[in-house]
Amino acid sequence: MSDEIIRRLAAILVADMVGFSSQMEVDEKGTLDRLRHCRKMLIFPGLEKHNGQMIKSTGDGALIEFASVVEAVNFAIEFQQGVAAFNQSAVAQDILFRIGINVGDVMIEEGDIFGDGVNVAARLEPLADPGGVLVSSAVVEQAGTLSNAKFEESGERSLKNIARKLKVFRAVTGVELPQAPKTKPVDEDRPSIAVLPFTCMSSGAEDEYLADGMTEDILTGLSRFKELFVISRTSAFAYKGRQENLQEIAADLGVRYILEGSVRRAGMRVRVTAQLIDALGGDRHVWADRYDRQIEDIFELQDELTTAIIATLPGRMEAAEQERVTRKKPENMAAYELVLAGKTLHHRSNRDANAQALEHLDRAVEIAPDYAHAWAWRACTFGQAVGYGWVEDTTLERAIKYLNRAQELDDKDSDVHRLASAVGILQNDFDAARRHQEKALQLNPNDDLIVVQQGELLTWTGAPEEGVVWIKKAMKLNPYHPERFWGHLGRAHFVARQYDDAIDCFRKLSGGDEIVHVSLAAAMGAAGDEKGARRHGAEVLKLAPDFTVTNYLATLHYARPEDEKHHRQALLLANLPD
Repeated sequence: MSDEIIRRLAAILVADMVGFSSQMEVDEKGTLDRLRHCRKMLIFPGLEKHNGQMIKSTGDGALIEFASVVEAVNFAIEFQQGVAAFNQSAVAQDILFRIGINVGDVMIEEGDIFGDGVNVAARLEPLADPGGVLVSSAVVEQAGTLSNAKFEESGERSLKNIARKLKVFRAVTGVELPQAPKTKPVDEDRPSIAVLPFTCMSSGAEDEYLADGMTEDILTGLSRFKELFVISRTSAFAYKGRQENLQEIAADLGVRYILEGSVRRAGMRVRVTAQLIDALGGDRHVWADRYDRQIEDIFELQDELTTAIIATLPGRMEAAEQERVTRKKPENMAAYELVLAGKTLHHRSNRDANAQALEHLDRAVEIAPDYAHAWAWRACTFGQAVGYGWVEDTTLERAIKYLNRAQELDDKDSDVHRLASAVGILQNDFDAARRHQEKALQLNPNDDLIVVQQGELLTWTGAPEEGVVWIKKAMKLNPYHPERFWGHLGRAHFVARQYDDAIDCFRKLSGGDEIVHVSLAAAMGAAGDEKGARRHGAEVLKLAPDFTVTNYLATLHYARPEDEKHHRQALLLANLPD
């Protein structure tokens, strides 16, 4: 076998399907059927007609070599015209491709091709419009006089790992390109974010795929949070390889927040950095983190890191929004801001805060009667008032009415199903609770509030050991989790008869209200610390003189009688009245 490197001049075409991952998530079979149609009816006949050679197929993309740059351009234009015609005749979601073409020196080795000619084409492809063809100036120079194709100048671009700036051109295909999504004004209710393509700091193609894959997965994951406005992949990837001011990008896209990051590999380790920036707040850094991992399975690594980022970001954005909203008077708040303020007050879990929260949420549905999220949180907050006895109405009829309205408006909102599951728990309707909880997890498995509630539900229904696992998973998903998660974890440990762990968790709760003391009293009583149990029992009666064990247990939701009996015995050991 000769070690001689074979070189030749070739036209290189790189094609990639737009939004493959998100379309597969929605309709796997339909997406694959449309992709197969394009291969069978457009790509393979086109290669034969224009003397092209398929070098590599990546499932949703292709690397193709042509001996003639004219043939490469003609193939690309005819292919995009064929795809457009197919989309017009199909009833399913459109399938779109980006194409990049370059002509240059390539090296041949064992059926694969390498070199500058390939690298430039690969960098041009993601900068092309969906349904479009982007080519280098070398392509225009060689094909311009020999082809009937027309080209439009698209400026100079800095391409990743290409030292020189390149002038690039759009090939005119005669196909009407899809309109870029209209950007929204930044004062719209929901917080808005653009996820810029993560920068690959290494030179390997696999690392570039990891960076782009992480970006797409983060976009898909964040899009599941209905309270966020997430700029599409098409718009965000237009900034790949471009060095521009973040404030200008935010203004162009109509967003407040920008997420940017980088991926760097060193041997068998990879480092991913990410930072969330409030571009309208003077490029203020809201959150940043760094993840160092050993590479064992690149796909598992990608899933782990994207999950960590997706789970953290919504909470950090909400915290930043809360800080901004606190400076506004309620009469000047938009519907989203009223819901945000209502949620903050709800989490304080006291009578006055609950009443204020309901005022905000009543105002939110008055301003925006079709806002499902507002109706869902109105149901949750009223349910809290009923559960704690802060309102004269002792039924959940109003909460259920509000929740039904939320479901009518948006049955695909994961938070609506999470809250419906919570109401099911309050009613001791565990079948309904499980049904809505499963739907919430299906819609958004990375929402820490949904994950922690799975742990709560398992605790109430007699599987506290599993509940511990889910609650700890929620804490890992969101390192900035609400303090109440410690209460959920403490209860799971208590029901699992893991009393020392329960006590450790309950001690992490601040405030010192009767709920904290009654939790510690029960855990210490069950653990055999009679003195400690009675000390906390005394604090309970000091704070709530009318407290009785029977009334307290009526606010809990044990599915198994033995779990309620266990809790009763523990409280009686604390010298609390039955």
